[in-house]
Amino acid sequence: MNRIDQRFAELKAAGRTGLIPFVTAGDPSPDGVVPLLHALVAAGADLIELGVPFSDPMADGPVIQHASERALAKGVGLEAVLGWVRAFRADDAATPIVLMGYLNPIEIHGYERFAREAADAGVDGVLLVDCPLEEAATSAAIRAAGLRQIWLAAPTTAAARLERLCGAAEGFLYYVSFAGITGAARLSVAEIESRVAAIRARARAPVAVGFGVRDAASAAAIAAFADAVVIGSALVERLAGSADAEEACARAGAFLAPIRSALDARTAHAA
Repeated sequence: MNRIDQRFAELKAAGRTGLIPFVTAGDPSPDGVVPLLHALVAAGADLIELGVPFSDPMADGPVIQHASERALAKGVGLEAVLGWVRAFRADDAATPIVLMGYLNPIEIHGYERFAREAADAGVDGVLLVDCPLEEAATSAAIRAAGLRQIWLAAPTTAAARLERLCGAAEGFLYYVSFAGITGAARLSVAEIESRVAAIRARARAPVAVGFGVRDAASAAAIAAFADAVVIGSALVERLAGSADAEEACARAGAFLAPIRSALDARTAHAA
């Protein structure tokens, strides 16, 4: 079983909401990526979304854009990212890793080569922002290698298309909480809850909610109706400027700890 499927099965059995932090590979420092990944797990991450730096991250706001720029300036590329996942797997064979990025680096690398090397390194899923379901044939090699391709749904997704997404979803379906870029500070929880409820009634995979989740309060609010919450820009912003890997790990732990506690408190209350 794919690690993503296994982890969501475990979360469901325990009645827990998954916590999925996002970090940009290579930021704040390339030599600190693997320790940072382990720090995220120690702080309560159930899955990790690892961003592949790209020069034109169109779905991302300024915080993640700048993180990509800093990583690219340090020479971080796809091969380095896969190497860090492989190194992470030496000590963690259980935590799912989803690479989040864009088609261009994979196009250059070669789809079949990427799929083979990603699976060998221990990647479990790939979220490609600019590869919609309608272009699924482009990324067929990724799914053929056993990786889960994570599809995106949004408030603007038409009903007919949403039905197709729900039917195709594997691993989990990522619901973008509002129409916009990452990092915006606005959430209409009631609207999101209504939309996610409709999706969960149809989807054959769990539903994770991201974009706009910034702290323990917003994460707990989303956890009331989602299978997992994704938190990215607020974490990336907290990590920026860390002097070294040790400081980045400490910042990550301090940031995630109250969020993990809020999710666990909600689980205990529901029980």
